[in-house]
Amino acid sequence: MSLRKQRTEEAPSDEERVSAARHALLEGVGAEVAASFPGITRLGGQIIAALYLADHPRSMEQLSVDLGRSKSNVFANLRGLEAAGIIERRREHGARHDTFGLRGKYPDVIIGAYVGRLRRVVQDKRALSRRALGLLGEARGSEADSLRMRLADLTRKYDLFAELMERLLPEMDGPVDLEALLTAVPAPVLEAFSTAANSARAAGEAVAVAARLGKRATQER
Repeated sequence: MSLRKQRTEEAPSDEERVSAARHALLEGVGAEVAASFPGITRLGGQIIAALYLADHPRSMEQLSVDLGRSKSNVFANLRGLEAAGIIERRREHGARHDTFGLRGKYPDVIIGAYVGRLRRVVQDKRALSRRALGLLGEARGSEADSLRMRLADLTRKYDLFAELMERLLPEMDGPVDLEALLTAVPAPVLEAFSTAANSARAAGEAVAVAARLGKRATQER
């Protein structure tokens, strides 16, 4: 058998290539979403990828067949995705079953949902640190003073994070076309933000190095 003929026989078919590419996308998005959104499993991410690849909304039954998973597992993840604002439920006039589709473009809808979740986390922790400070009140003693200092620093940081998010990522109702939004941002603004981020990272690394050197010098004494 010639080498050329052997390579031809071993080469995957078009159908196999399509199947491999589809599988890779389903697995990749599944892992990404499961790692980013508590309560949503790898199957939830695969549902998102399946809806992205579909030409139109899909029913729970269709998604169950598409992904080879039980209706109960698909339904549980659909509820989680709907609660996260990633998908929406639809009912066409005269239809007997609901269908589900992405609330916006992919991956914009994922990034938007993640930013929304991050915003809620910052606000929750901001409220928590302030509540802890209030509970500490006027307590005295070295332990109370140390705790007060740490809580005050934590509150300051969460206030800073909240202000930064409010300036850079204003809250928006509904899905956002991130590509159009970023395209509209002037290049000098993006360059200034990149420069500031790099400067902050370099300063942080310098502080970390100085702290390690100081600790080492103290241990060697």
